[in-house]
Amino acid sequence: MKNYLDFEKEIKALEQEVDGLKSPFGSEGISEVDTSKIKNTQQEINNKLEEIYSNLNSWQRTQVARHEDRPKANFYIKKIFSQFTLISGDRYFGDDKSVIAGFGQIDNKSVLIIGQEKGEDLNSRIERNFGMMRPEGYRKCIRLMKLADRFQIPVVSFIDTPGAYPGIGAEQRGQASAIANSIECCMSLTVPNISVIIGEGGSGGAIALASSNKVIMLENSIYSVISPEGCASILWRDPSKSLQAAEAMKLTAKDLLKLKIIDEVIPEPLGGAHRDPDAIASDIKFSIIKNLKNFDNFSKDEIYDHRKSKFLQIGRDQGFSKSSNLGDVGLSYKDSIFNKLKSHIFKNKYVYGGLGLVAIVGLITLMT
Repeated sequence: MKNYLDFEKEIKALEQEVDGLKSPFGSEGISEVDTSKIKNTQQEINNKLEEIYSNLNSWQRTQVARHEDRPKANFYIKKIFSQFTLISGDRYFGDDKSVIAGFGQIDNKSVLIIGQEKGEDLNSRIERNFGMMRPEGYRKCIRLMKLADRFQIPVVSFIDTPGAYPGIGAEQRGQASAIANSIECCMSLTVPNISVIIGEGGSGGAIALASSNKVIMLENSIYSVISPEGCASILWRDPSKSLQAAEAMKLTAKDLLKLKIIDEVIPEPLGGAHRDPDAIASDIKFSIIKNLKNFDNFSKDEIYDHRKSKFLQIGRDQGFSKSSNLGDVGLSYKDSIFNKLKSHIFKNKYVYGGLGLVAIVGLITLMT
């Protein structure tokens, strides 16, 4: 049974009409199937999908990112990778079912795969805790990322979570430090790590695994520090203002690519990833292979510096680069030429002001 969102009511009616036309059993028994009408109605559905999905606002994209039928991490792992071997447990407390982790192969290359899994039905969603990881989940990921780094195996993460689990037990077991340590581990890797946001990328629960060399988003996924409902509750004390919050937060793939928070957007099939899961899985696989190949000739230090510079660059024009001074260790800030010129003029504004005044007086003297 298909699930439809609020803004898909017209599509639902048309698809139900198509299902009725495809049935050979009419009100008067067996009847002839009208293939011409089916074709016309299907074209109408495609036109309506294109019209709706090309004009989605931020809140509607949030709804698509949370769609019940949207492919989850487990689906992509099975479709994209071969010889996947599941590894469980953090060696401290237990195993967190909300994250799937293990080693597999893609394009004959071994990779560590980490996937935040929400579950497919009610029972699996409860078992997976709706994709909200506990401290033991992050510690499992840290353990495996360090193992992958030791053996120089790239890391691929699938991000899909409303956020880290905020329960009392999780806090007692060190949720905050587990997230911080996971971010630190991601940033310190000397192997390429690629994160694909396939649905929700919520809060620290997402960035704990998305501190990567390449952060890729599906077209209708979201990535933000808090949910729109949570933001509306804090700012306006009114969760119903989710649309205003979503628009203000710039949480869509298009907005984040423009802000250079992410590196790539993968277009989804018409009507969202849930309408053609195999096609989107193929596109994700192509993107992962392409991005991994980009790091083939990078050394360990270059991979580390690439990731560090990427995050230091956020909110700046040129970011940071390796210092040209041999004695200077680390990264130095690289400003744009325009900003350098503007800063120079501002620092010497009185000098330039005086020169400008002299030039004006000289020009007036010549004219008289």
